[in-house]
Amino acid sequence: MAVQAIDVNCDMGEGFGVWQLRETDDDTLIQFVSSANIATGFHAGDPSLMDRTVRMAVEHGVGVGAHPGYRDMQGFGRRRIDGSIPELVNDIVYQVGAIREFAKRHGTSLQHVKPHGALYMELAVNEEFSDAFVRYMREVQPDTAIFCMGMSVTYEIAKAAGQPVIREFFADRDYADDGSIVFTRRVGRLDPEAIAEKVVKACRMGKVATVNGNEVDIEFESICFHSDTLGSTEIATALRRHLTESGIRIVPVSQMLGR
Repeated sequence: MAVQAIDVNCDMGEGFGVWQLRETDDDTLIQFVSSANIATGFHAGDPSLMDRTVRMAVEHGVGVGAHPGYRDMQGFGRRRIDGSIPELVNDIVYQVGAIREFAKRHGTSLQHVKPHGALYMELAVNEEFSDAFVRYMREVQPDTAIFCMGMSVTYEIAKAAGQPVIREFFADRDYADDGSIVFTRRVGRLDPEAIAEKVVKACRMGKVATVNGNEVDIEFESICFHSDTLGSTEIATALRRHLTESGIRIVPVSQMLGR
């Protein structure tokens, strides 16, 4: 897998009112990404912050994405919440609609939907839930990409249904032997150069090291790093430099999909 062009996405707008995540600087990070996953109010975010973040993305030519999560602001959407599938899908509908309206307000359209945290991980393994989510997207957002892991049931169902789907490589997360990310609530300060080198290797060779010391094949169209990872600005800077020096262009998903 030797990629020539890649999307870089990051979670943004993950504050609330006067509160902001430590060391998170969306004003700087927006300059290094091509797609923004914007918090939709359930795990973080509020209407004014959504409006500001969408406007900032449009000003920088960055693709606007909805980042819906479980209704879990206290746990930052990283705790699984039990609920009926119709209820949980309706929560996603509500959140996606919010970002879609702010996108319209600022003269753009919704490029993608990327579930957040525990919701992302649950969809990855829950066939019934993923099927309901993809059916909603087919009904309402048939041209909007879903971001997910390549080894997830979300990817398989979306692909089979004809929904645009983008596989992610997680720069600042570890990998298990099955190609899934190791879900963690706390990530310490990471080495930006080591992360960038890992990403370039994955782009050039389609390989990533696992927590067990093995290597697994990986295919993806977008690279994700998290704004709440300590040193995220340094990570973003190193990623762009290494990708550019390796001759890999950074482009938004909309361009990759030929829009």
